[in-house]
Order: sequence, then C-alpha cells, then structure tokens
Amino acid sequence: MSDVPAEGAAPVLAARADRIQVVLCTYNERENVPDLAAAILAVDDRLDVLVVDDDSPDGTAAAVEERFTENPRVSVSVRQHERGLGSATLAGLRAALADGYGAVVTMDADWSHHPRHLPALLAVLETHEMAIGSRYVPGGAIEGWPLKRLVMSRAINIYSRALLGLTQRDCSGAYRAFRRELLNRVDFEAIRSTGYSFMEEFLYRCVAAGATVAETPVTFTDRAIGHSKINGREAIAALWTLGGVGRDRLFRRG
Repeated sequence: MSDVPAEGAAPVLAARADRIQVVLCTYNERENVPDLAAAILAVDDRLDVLVVDDDSPDGTAAAVEERFTENPRVSVSVRQHERGLGSATLAGLRAALADGYGAVVTMDADWSHHPRHLPALLAVLETHEMAIGSRYVPGGAIEGWPLKRLVMSRAINIYSRALLGLTQRDCSGAYRAFRRELLNRVDFEAIRSTGYSFMEEFLYRCVAAGATVAETPVTFTDRAIGHSKINGREAIAALWTLGGVGRDRLFRRG
C-alpha cells in the first residue's frame, strides 16, 4: 500500500501522525454508538472516532452526526451499496491511513469492548506493531455468553490457529490496535473475507507481513441493547472462507 500523501495534503497528514483513529463499524446501533463514541473521546485526547455505517435503517449515522455536529473528532462514513463487517473494517482502515493517522483501533460498536481497556492496548503499541484485546489470556474474561456461544468461540480460535499457523490466543476478537507502519505492509487486496472471518484472516495477513503482536487482557461483555448480527449462515460462510485462506497458505498462493 502507498504511504504517499496527495498533493497539498502533507500538513494535514503530519498533524495527525500522533493521533489515533478508532474505527466503529455499525449497522443498527443507534442506541449504543453516540454514548460509546463520547466515552472513547474521554479516554485520551489523541483519539478520534470514525463511524463506518452500512446505511442503518434505524438512523445510526444521523444520530451520531446530530450528537457530534460541532465536534471534529467524530466523523461518519455511510456505505450505500456494501455490507459486511470485514469490508467495513477495511474501509475504516483505508480512511485512517489516507487521513494520516499514526495508529488505528478497531472495536465493536455495542459496548462489548469497553473503552476502559483502550489505555492498555495503546501501551502495547509502544513496543509492538499490533495489540489484541484478548478474552483468552490470563486476566481476560467473557460476561453474559451462553455455554453454546463460548464453545463456538473457543472452537473457531482453535480452528484458526491450526489452519493459519497462528499462535495468538484470541484470533477472532475485533478489539485491536495497529501501528500505521504495519498497516502499510499488509496487502489489503489479498484479503478474501468480507464478513465474520475477517478478523482471523486479517490477523493472519498481519503476521505474514512480519507484525510484532502482543495480547492484553480485556473483559468482553455481551451486548445489553440490540441484537447480534452473526447467524448460522454467517458462521458457515466464515469457516468456508478461512478454509480457502488456509489452503492458499498450505500451497503458498497467498
């Protein structure tokens, strides 16, 4: 990926080099995102928030714009013709790089990832290129999940580690932080996943790009408002996509 700014953009990019963009991908999160964005801004003066919204029918984008109409630290991008967590996350990462941010954080938009863990993730970036807010290292936890979902999550992590040669404990969580230098080395065009397999594949792509990665414990809390977007069809599609990435790895095609 190119790190060359557009003509005339250099002063703006330089001004953001010490800032951190937090990307929130949303679909029908009107009741969660405005308060979450405000809580994120309160954690650290270097943090800005980008909401990448898949044209939510509940008016998520409008609610954020109304709340932060005079606050330049919060911006909204509405995608009219695309859907999916993976492609939305990529859109957010591309935007953060284009705008010159020195680091990027991704996190769920439903309060499952609490902003209180952000200082720990950012501290990891002082010595590593990628930080994972991990449910599965000592000190990490999950609150509010039924046993079935816990088993499924553990299973997908075991599957991903075996298939993709990963050593991290939490391969599927979205609470992550990245240095700009790492993101500039990742081949976004090679990524297959558009949905819920994106997190595992993107971790694999980062590791393949030579990322130094560390995990820090977080407590994941099941959403209190709204409904999970993942379903059986999404889960099967994720397994299928990861299988393709694993085959490419085995035969060194990607």
